[in-house]
Amino acid sequence: MNRDTKKADEIWSNGHIHSFNSDEHHSSIAISDGRILAVGDDLEGLAGPGTKRTDLNGRFVMPGMIDTHTHGLWGACRDCFEVYVGYTSTLDKLVTSVGVRAQQMEAGTWITGGPWRLDMRQGMGSSPKDLLDSIEPNHPVALKDTTQHSLWLNSKALALAGITATSAEVEGGVIERHPMTGEPNGILAENASSLVLPFLRFSDDQLKESLTYMIGYFHSMGITGFKEPMAYEHDLKTYLAFDQADKLNLHLGVHLSRFTPMAAGRTPYDELEEWREKYRSINIHTDFAKLFLDGVAPSHTASFFEPYLESSGYKAAAHDPEATLLLKPDDLAQEVTELDRRGFVVKMHAVGDRAVRAGLDAIEAARQTNGMNNLRHEIAHSPFVTDSDLPRFKELNAVAEMSPKLWFPNPVTAAQHAVLGVERTDKCHPIRTLLEAGAELIYGSDWPAAAPDANPWPGLAGMTTRANPMGEFPGTVGSDQAVSLEQALPLFTSNAARSIGLEAKTGSLEVGKSADFVILEKPLHEMSPEEIGTIEVTETWFRGKRVH
Repeated sequence: MNRDTKKADEIWSNGHIHSFNSDEHHSSIAISDGRILAVGDDLEGLAGPGTKRTDLNGRFVMPGMIDTHTHGLWGACRDCFEVYVGYTSTLDKLVTSVGVRAQQMEAGTWITGGPWRLDMRQGMGSSPKDLLDSIEPNHPVALKDTTQHSLWLNSKALALAGITATSAEVEGGVIERHPMTGEPNGILAENASSLVLPFLRFSDDQLKESLTYMIGYFHSMGITGFKEPMAYEHDLKTYLAFDQADKLNLHLGVHLSRFTPMAAGRTPYDELEEWREKYRSINIHTDFAKLFLDGVAPSHTASFFEPYLESSGYKAAAHDPEATLLLKPDDLAQEVTELDRRGFVVKMHAVGDRAVRAGLDAIEAARQTNGMNNLRHEIAHSPFVTDSDLPRFKELNAVAEMSPKLWFPNPVTAAQHAVLGVERTDKCHPIRTLLEAGAELIYGSDWPAAAPDANPWPGLAGMTTRANPMGEFPGTVGSDQAVSLEQALPLFTSNAARSIGLEAKTGSLEVGKSADFVILEKPLHEMSPEEIGTIEVTETWFRGKRVH
């Protein structure tokens, strides 16, 4: 039992308290001034005249969940303002929904949404823009695929973006064209999306409405902290305004966008430093940056040592792993070294095993130039890692982020099988092997990219079985990489807190730390994976305040 001389504002008793700082389990927890005052079995001695007492009646208390890779505003805007039909929708439902939305909007207003999947591509025909034109020719339409790395446009959108048969190719991107005329067919991938994204910005009022929704959504799932993996200044302004108004109620780490396929050029280093200082606040932590190293597997833009399957339309004989690297190795090494020198923790999007190695090589270059430090750079997603690179995470003090939720069968699995094959897909997210190699791992949903929601509980359950905990898709993905509940939980709590630099403040229930916790009806270890995957959080507390 841990005690302080203060009196408690509130004491919860008769429960199961999982503090995460040891194997000990207690029945009571007390808080004072938004911090944990004590965890033990008999805390009545801390009660004062104004102490509120709550009987947990056997309920379970654990640290709040932390998602280290979720595009909070992006996902909230999707739910609030875009056409969203779900990841298992049909093509007919998607295009019909676009037509319905068009009838509700003023002429000329952009219609955005999705998602569409790789298996829908054949149904779009040889000129996908024509299908969208037949549904809605008067509104510009831009629909995102499940990975958010490709766009499907109608002719109106192409015209407004100035994309024609004479448009130059975009480095690191693809403008799909008619083979005879060179006319764009409506599909853009990777960096080519930057030609359109400036037209898809949400207004300040929309961002505020979306953030209000996002905060409630996160709290309802027991999330008390997250990392925004790709922030620009308009995102930062919205987050800061809410925190200054005491409405954010979340620990937030923001990776400032240095280079992404979604924007032209690179944000100057000095501008990143200006953002870092300008938008730092009590709950907003800005010592992070973001780089993209490759694309995604379904569109053949992830960088792998081995070629994709020829049956997926890939020309294996022309395979070049370096061609799909968005930042070449020397350039990347300079980027990470400079960001490291300036004190930024770098998160690098890397899907293919060649991209993961490039990221680790860049971290090694930074270590050689700047020396070892406490900046623990992250390889985002880390789905495919060669055997020789497994121990390098520990050697380089790098972090492997497990994201998105592809370690169990889901709507994207079929696309993975189509381009990589079943055997190779089964090597996706080697969680157990990385842990055995001493790597530190964190969890990220990557909502709304390749993840239909930001719910952490199916992700937790799926790590322990590699099966879909909701039973929506049969089978497993890499069943040999399943881990125990005890191994998985730190990815969502203590490890995640450390990735924001908040290990001394949150991530476990210890004296002096922020009172960030969730209350569940019964202990996790008494639940089946299926029960964990469908958890409904009873209460969520942030800094000693009930927020759900």
